[in-house]
Amino acid sequence: MGILSWIIVGLIAGWLANQLMRGGRGNAATDIVVGIVGALVGGFLAAELFGVSNAVNGVNVGSIVVAFLGAIVAIWVVRALPGRSPL
Repeated sequence: MGILSWIIVGLIAGWLANQLMRGGRGNAATDIVVGIVGALVGGFLAAELFGVSNAVNGVNVGSIVVAFLGAIVAIWVVRALPGRSPL
């Protein structure tokens, strides 16, 4: 998956996760970073838990769903850490 694909999937997944988790108070840069981290987390979890290799493989609905679910997990983990949460 190329860098442009990661940015597009990251933006969509990050925006969706921010809408669900806190009502959309983020900005585009935060959405992209959260979405890309979510794609990495979601791809890892899909491979480890369900045996789905290459779950994030381009700009498609499946990749966006996996990245979205991973972004939710990433936001939840960051918020669970002690101290002030940046997300």
